Amino acid sequence: MKLGDRGALFTDHYQLVMGQLYHREGMAERPSQFDYFYRTNPDYGTHQAGFGLTVGLAPLLDWLADTRFGDDELAALARLTTGGGAPLFDADYLDWLRDGCDFSLLELDAVAEGRVVHPHLPIVTVTGPLAVAQIVETALLNHLNYASLVATKAARVKQSALGGVVLEFGMRRGAGAAVDEGARAALIGGCEATSNVEASVVLGTAPRGTHAHSLVQAYLASGLGELDAFRAFARSYPDDCTLLVDTIDTLQSGVPNAITVFHELVAAGHVPRGVRLDSGDLAYLGVQAAKQLDDAGLPEVGIVLSGDLDELTIWQIRDQITAEANREGLDPASVVRRLVYGVGTRLITSHGAGALDGVYKLVALGADDGGWEPAIKLSENPAKIPIPGPKAVWRLYDHRGVAQVDLVTLPDERPADSGDLTVFHPYLDGVSRTIRRADVGRIEPLRSSPRRGVEDGLDTLRDRARADIDQLDPGVRRLVNPHRYHVSLSAEMKQRQRAVVQQVRDRV
Repeated sequence: MKLGDRGALFTDHYQLVMGQLYHREGMAERPSQFDYFYRTNPDYGTHQAGFGLTVGLAPLLDWLADTRFGDDELAALARLTTGGGAPLFDADYLDWLRDGCDFSLLELDAVAEGRVVHPHLPIVTVTGPLAVAQIVETALLNHLNYASLVATKAARVKQSALGGVVLEFGMRRGAGAAVDEGARAALIGGCEATSNVEASVVLGTAPRGTHAHSLVQAYLASGLGELDAFRAFARSYPDDCTLLVDTIDTLQSGVPNAITVFHELVAAGHVPRGVRLDSGDLAYLGVQAAKQLDDAGLPEVGIVLSGDLDELTIWQIRDQITAEANREGLDPASVVRRLVYGVGTRLITSHGAGALDGVYKLVALGADDGGWEPAIKLSENPAKIPIPGPKAVWRLYDHRGVAQVDLVTLPDERPADSGDLTVFHPYLDGVSRTIRRADVGRIEPLRSSPRRGVEDGLDTLRDRARADIDQLDPGVRRLVNPHRYHVSLSAEMKQRQRAVVQQVRDRV
């Protein structure tokens, strides 16, 4: 074993401790249901997300299918001791981990990967033996929380770029091997490509990148010049030539030298790709670079902007370009359309909101009659009270196709067969509203049972995310102070929640 293997020991201590308790008490095989959901959309401080994207399900399914407790893991657990020096785990529990802790026994009911989700929506329900479903908690949260966070950030960046090309450049600043999942999430969220070669190869897409300042520095240190470095790059990559132009002086040296090389490429029958700006006032430099390229007869050469970009800086850059371009007598649209955004650190780390508060809560245990006994966690903070018991999840659209509400119901409810719907806040009492059936255009079941080993391609996932985002009200998509999208409970589900809360309080 080595760090990064993410095998059966990729879990928290308390999961295995609880698993042993359930095993000792004869509860390990009792049917159970756990819900995965998150409580708040990412808040980046000066701006907030109005929605999330759920990503990470396919890698989680692979982990569940491939992971078992083997000899090495069991030997490692056998060496652990209690504070008193006794073995922490019994031999028969270790035998059960080997023979009985089969993650393939778990059944998932999940919102499809790449779809828009919202706080308190039960995104995944895990059904299976109590100890097995408990032990899987940490791995599930690890697979889903980070990937969803990055995908959400990528979707916002893509939205800010107004359809412009966005590249993921964050590998060097990300958290270890997690950058592979981050790259995948960014691609689903809307990025066209990533600089991460490993992730690109595994995912079947082409990596993208340019070159570093060190290339120019190496030529300078060898007694040559920036133009020599650019020519060398063009000789090696004549059909993929994007040149980083801000090593010395962007407008006096970098762009003019790039233009010289681009003319040479055109004369040789090649099409130059672009210049990259990585520092300075990117909006001003972008306009000036566009002007120099236009004056040189190279209006189709792209301009890649990179360096601490996120959705707000891209928004500000576009606004500034409008003013700068008008002052230079350029069409702002002609400048913006050639921009490519290389987004690195602030995307792969979800700058400003470094973690998604996704949780995994027990919502039901198997009853003696074969049904379910709802379970709930009470808290002084009402927002931490989950939705108990088995459930179905629906999305209601208006006649324009705009998503209006996500509705959590009892499993046998069919909102499409109902009249007007009175829906309730997921955790606050006394907060409800009525949705007229005449105002509802379409009702969609939001979850299904995913098939392991059948992974949708990146194009499918990206298109799914884009379609869901397009079906949100513009106020919910807003980059700053978005409208709140409602996740609500049906009257029957609210009644169950109240009854279970009261039942638990009566037992205290």
